[in-house]
Amino acid sequence: MVRLRLDLGYDGADFSGWARQPGRRTVQGELEDALGTILRLGDAVSLTVAGRTDAGVHARGQVAHVDLPEASFDELVRDPRPASVDERLPALLRRLAGVLPPDVRVHRVSVAPEGFDARFSALSRRYVYRVQDAPGGVDPLRRGEIVWHLRPLDLDAMIAGAAHLLGEHDFAAFCKKREGATTIRELQRLDWVRTAEGVLEATVVADAFCHSMVRALVGCLLAVGDGRRPREWPARVLAGAVRDSGVHVAPAHGLCLEEVGYPPPAELAARAAATRRVRTLTQ
Repeated sequence: MVRLRLDLGYDGADFSGWARQPGRRTVQGELEDALGTILRLGDAVSLTVAGRTDAGVHARGQVAHVDLPEASFDELVRDPRPASVDERLPALLRRLAGVLPPDVRVHRVSVAPEGFDARFSALSRRYVYRVQDAPGGVDPLRRGEIVWHLRPLDLDAMIAGAAHLLGEHDFAAFCKKREGATTIRELQRLDWVRTAEGVLEATVVADAFCHSMVRALVGCLLAVGDGRRPREWPARVLAGAVRDSGVHVAPAHGLCLEEVGYPPPAELAARAAATRRVRTLTQ
């Protein structure tokens, strides 16, 4: 078996999220079907992803891995001369470009280093959320990636509110609870900037995220930015450790997974082992 790393991106508008679901169009489903067709493996292909994005969320820097029989790569070359897996990967990349729909692209395929796990070896995930408060709305050519906010937003207020959320906390107030899953996360960065075009961009980085966490954080800070809530409110919500009805999850299409960070190859296996351990808060 050979483990491949896939670096990819997708427009999430027409997908029901990453994870394969019966009767629904998903990114995982499209990729697994494409690989199964190209390598003649049928439904025996199973991808592991760095971050399982929700319906409507985009990705520019998603990472996944897949374990495949080395013999399956024989389907990629007609030349009878022996060729390594590395030598056959450019052919796989070209075939994927021809088979996949245009709203999902694999940018790079490589043999994964020993110990690599797309999910558990990751050190961080970086998302960017884009929102605009211009009275006339969003540029029509960017409406699929920028959310229009009806009220004017105070950048300084959102920056101040975000400062209370940094660090390792139980983010239960911003997560959809899943049985047996921890909601303890380390929020490493939450910055807001306004671009020259007037788009407000929130860069959010954590070691990992729980379900709906980024969009809930953004929704909380938008309420601070438009004056509906005070700057101290995000800290109070966090301390409550339960979902607050005042926190509205921001629309999916403003969110994009930009990058997944990994340690050097020699540290991949150790990182994966550490991530698998159940996390508790340190006092």
